[in-house]
Amino acid sequence: MARVKRGVTAHQRHKRLLDAAEGRRGTRSRLIRPAHEALLHAMAYSYVGRKQRKRQMRALWIVRLNAAARQNGLTYGRFVAGLRSAGVALDRKVLADIAVRDATTFARIVEVARGQ
Repeated sequence: MARVKRGVTAHQRHKRLLDAAEGRRGTRSRLIRPAHEALLHAMAYSYVGRKQRKRQMRALWIVRLNAAARQNGLTYGRFVAGLRSAGVALDRKVLADIAVRDATTFARIVEVARGQ
């Protein structure tokens, strides 16, 4: 069996790893092992962060809806319950966007929720 020399392959793999670790401080951007560990941690944090971003955005929408509903004389819980009983199928993201951009339309939605 012929001998396999892996110098080129290893160099390409190390170069790809160091390119991905660019911008880190000290040996984390210059040496293979610390750079690899830094990238493993970074990828784990980014995976978790993608999940947390969804939670944080929903919390932001709820805060905005609560503030806008209270300006119209209704609490968030009563607002959402009223929308559900009225059969309005708008999600929190769309409602929060309407509340921020178009206060008159949101006031009409609150009236629909209050009517139920």
